[in-house]
Amino acid sequence: MADVTLNAVSKSYGPGGEREFAVDSVSLDITDGSFNVLLGPTGAGKTTMLRLIAGLEKPGTGSIHIGNRDVTGDTPAQRNVAMVFQQYSLYPHLTVRENLAFPLKSPLLKTSPDDIKRRIAEVAQVLRISDKLDNKSTALSGGEMQRVSIGRALVRQPEVFLMDEPLSSLDAKLRSELRLELKRLQADLGATVLYVTHDQIEAMTMATQVGVLHEGKLVQHGSPREIYENPKSIYVASRLGLPRINTLPADFFAGAPSAAATIGMRPENIAIDSGQPGAKSGVVERVEHLGDQTRLHITVQNHSLVTLIHPTLKIGRGDSVSLLPENPLYFAADGSRVL
Repeated sequence: MADVTLNAVSKSYGPGGEREFAVDSVSLDITDGSFNVLLGPTGAGKTTMLRLIAGLEKPGTGSIHIGNRDVTGDTPAQRNVAMVFQQYSLYPHLTVRENLAFPLKSPLLKTSPDDIKRRIAEVAQVLRISDKLDNKSTALSGGEMQRVSIGRALVRQPEVFLMDEPLSSLDAKLRSELRLELKRLQADLGATVLYVTHDQIEAMTMATQVGVLHEGKLVQHGSPREIYENPKSIYVASRLGLPRINTLPADFFAGAPSAAATIGMRPENIAIDSGQPGAKSGVVERVEHLGDQTRLHITVQNHSLVTLIHPTLKIGRGDSVSLLPENPLYFAADGSRVL
């Protein structure tokens, strides 16, 4: 496996002064053996960054290094990276075995028949599809097809794995199962992975490092816990956390810094009926019982909030409660964090 480094990489589209930056001067260090997730909404530049690293796009400015080698001018075949797509990209007329063998038959790789057989057997065992090798890909379930798609990347033994929302077309149960499988695979192989998603649950549960993208810019990069607890902006704070962070005018509760325009409160950081001074009274509009926790949707002076309580607390719709923030986050008028 290898490190990946992007130095001030930009990619724009359109003529002259009308150019739009899909990736805007991004610098990023991806360490060998780490699981990195790029998180952001549609249009943030996530897939373009993968395509730049893979060599499918050429940057307008900046450089890309894999290991100690500048690959900015290299073709995709010269970069030794493997890409897993949202759609399975399997050949429907081939068996699972033939699909796995296909990338190894490239003249550039010069893989011997014995090595092909060995690698297919190893990858099939790791992915738990050894009993499916002689099946046509069209006879597989969605989860099995995505395993084969991942297997086509694994057999090549690349330096870097690039994954473009590979689980988004699966149902919720399969997504949950394959999240665990992918993380297990990455840890067992010591693989360097760059994974693109708009799903914050995937980012929180899989990543060692998360890069948050906004309109082509990398606005924060760090561990999931660091980004969740210490976001640099209100945009970053809203990308991680479910339910989303609550935001109110900064002076809604006492104690806001003078530069703050907005107070942000994670749902788990709102004290209910604490009896402390400064609390605000609200009315419970809706209750969601989720087993291990209960969500309260509360209206406070025409503002809507969501908070979490222990499921044993007996609070129902129409009840009056008092609210007080704990460890709030403050943001300036431009959305930047106020410490």
